[in-house]
Amino acid sequence: MDEVHSDWGDWLPRAVEAADPDGLRLWYLGCNGFVLKSAGGTTVYIDPYLGTGDPPRTIRMIPVPFDPEDVTAADAVLATHEHSDHVHGPSQAPILAQTGANFYATDPSLAVTDEQDWTTNWDVDAEQLTAVSPGDTFSVGDLTVSVESANDPDADGEVAYVIEHDAGTFVHGGDARPGSFESIGESYDVDLAVLAVGSVGMIPDKETREPKLTKWYNDENMIIEAATELQADRLVPTHWDMWKRLTADPTALVEHARSFEYPRHVEIAEIGDTVDLSR
Repeated sequence: MDEVHSDWGDWLPRAVEAADPDGLRLWYLGCNGFVLKSAGGTTVYIDPYLGTGDPPRTIRMIPVPFDPEDVTAADAVLATHEHSDHVHGPSQAPILAQTGANFYATDPSLAVTDEQDWTTNWDVDAEQLTAVSPGDTFSVGDLTVSVESANDPDADGEVAYVIEHDAGTFVHGGDARPGSFESIGESYDVDLAVLAVGSVGMIPDKETREPKLTKWYNDENMIIEAATELQADRLVPTHWDMWKRLTADPTALVEHARSFEYPRHVEIAEIGDTVDLSR
């Protein structure tokens, strides 16, 4: 398995470890990854990806923010779907092995952990790998995590996570498009949502390696539609920074969103930035 080499040393895991947020603080890890820490000290990683892609097909455009071996505290790691930039042994298994955190994912994602043999290659205990499906709810420290359906035509078993805390409600939509978020918007008061935005580009085909017109993630219209379904107060666009030929300009969403009731605010986060929820 490929090893992870950080461009930034260990300052980001140390910053998370030292933080004492009033409510719920999120650090954007680039791509679609986040680490959350609550006022109660609960630490949750969502889709942390520290790989470089599969050059020349997919080429990472942002720094690798930390080595997973430098993570000393984590209560859970959540995966939204099975793609390699969301379930990745070298990025996630060392966190599980070192911290004893539980890994929550749907069956297709857990199949990746079997294929990569996390229990042997990284000494992960099989009991740490927990299957989830839409409709499930579980607690991680002072956080309540609900698993909801999501619409990602490129994935198998995509889910969204709704994370509730006294400070507010956070939704991680993975790479999903609009089409199945309305039930979340109707059932929860969504304070902050993260959704993937990208562009259209020529990407080598996975099999033939010939350039192929490729569209991943939401465009500017779809992401606003998805935020409207969620009735999200705040939107942080993600994934726009990651892949060469499919990067996007998230600042364009600020003006685009002005015509719509939701999201009420578009906030741009770069890798390493923090976003806070507090009430």
